[in-house]
Formats: sequence, structure tokens, C-alpha cells
Amino acid sequence: MGNRFSRKALVGAVSALAFLAACGGGEEERPLESYSAEEIYALAEFQLEESPNKGERAAETFAEVERLYPYSEWAKRALIMQAYSYQQAREYELSRSAAQRYIDFYPADEDAAYAQYLVALSYYDQIGLVGRDQGVTYQALQSLRTVIERYPDSEYAQSAILKFDLAFNHLAAKEMEVGRYYLKRGHYTAAANRFRAVVEDFKTTTMTAEALYRLIECYLSLGLTADAQAAGAILGYNFQSSEWYQDGYDLLQGQGLEPGLFGTGWLQSIYRQMIKGEWL
Repeated sequence: MGNRFSRKALVGAVSALAFLAACGGGEEERPLESYSAEEIYALAEFQLEESPNKGERAAETFAEVERLYPYSEWAKRALIMQAYSYQQAREYELSRSAAQRYIDFYPADEDAAYAQYLVALSYYDQIGLVGRDQGVTYQALQSLRTVIERYPDSEYAQSAILKFDLAFNHLAAKEMEVGRYYLKRGHYTAAANRFRAVVEDFKTTTMTAEALYRLIECYLSLGLTADAQAAGAILGYNFQSSEWYQDGYDLLQGQGLEPGLFGTGWLQSIYRQMIKGEWL
């Protein structure tokens, strides 16, 4: 948002000081309706600076600008600040609602990119707070992708790309967590399905090397030696310098096997895609 929302740029010193003095008890408090949009905006900014982690109060004051002066430039500014204030207060649904209204009302405005970024943050900041339900992570990914694709030249695009990668990695990590749970309890088919999902759907994440190693474990336990060897071949080609490759190679060697591609299973398709670049 740059410096466009700093108080110095927005409010004249005399009117701001008089208003804030009144709010601080310097004179009998007047109803908000008696103040200008600029003055109410100044109060909301003051409240936000005083208690940034309790932005509900500031958000409510910004909303008063919109209510009392709905067609003013201040109302537009107050709406995006309302979304920001709710985000600071971790009131994610309220932040998302205000940000989405900004996008709906002012789609061509220069702050539409920031509003879309706030929508994405309203999901992203909840990742890890929702237990095993990963729906919010998928919503974060969709919203971050919108920022990246719709506003590629904005100052928020790079941050959105970084957060997209982290959220994507988070989904892969959750699949790995469940897969390890099944593997530890000897449910090898269920575990293999989770690790396969990581290799197929999250191959660009940091989880792929371990997923291939875990597939070797699962397939050897199930007696599917050709699939175990194929997982080892892919692991060796892409991650030969990692600890996972050496451990996987040792597992195969322990049963007299070498990494290699045999048969026509799903790993052969992954090999063609990841190594040979054949996608059909």
C-alpha cells in the first residue's frame, strides 16, 4: 500500500490533533456523525497503531467511514484498511469479506492486488491451525495463484509465489505424515498410496526424495520388487546425493537387488515424465 495510508499524508495536523484530543478525553466526546470522513479515518489509524493486534476496534471505525460517507474517496481507503485491520486481529473471515468487497467494488483500482493478497492471507495464515483438514490449504493455494496470475507485476506477486510453494510443500508434508503413520503400523498398501500421491502430485516439493525411499520400503515389504527397484532408479537419478538414496540403495542391496526399471507400472510413467520429459 506504500505510504498513501500514513497519517501525515492523509490528515492535516490541526484537525487530527483536535480530534484525537477529543477522543482521549480532552473534551466531551462527540458522536462520530459529527466528524468528517478524514477525521474518522484518522481515529481508526490511531487505534490501529495503538493496538495492532487488536484491530477489531480499528476495523469497526474504518467501517464507520464507509457507512457515513459511502461514496467518498475515504470510504474506499477505509474499506481496504478495514480488511487489513481484521487480518491483524486474526479475524480472517471478516478480513476476507472486506477484501472481497473491495475487489468487487474497485476491480481496476491499484489496491485491488493488495485486496486479493489479503484474501489469500486470510486462508494462508490459518494453515497449521486447522488440524488434519487441509481444505483451507487448498483455498490458500487457489487464492495465491490468483494473485500470481492476475497481478504478476504487483509488489505482492513474489510474496505470493513464496507462500504458494510453502503451502504446496505443507500439503505434501501432510501426505507424508499420514503415510508414515500407516507404514509404522504395517499397513503397507495404504502407506504406499500416500507416498505415491506425493511423487505424482507434489513432485516439485522437498518431500519427493523421502517419498521414493518410503516406496522402496513399502514395495519390498509387499514383495513388489520390480516397483521397489523402479522407485530406487528414480531416486538415484534425481536425488543421488541425498541420504534417502543411499538408504534406499542399501535396502535394495540387502535383498540382492539393484535399482532399475522393469515392467509398465505407474513408476515407469513417472520416470518418463521426470527424467525423459515424456508427458504422453
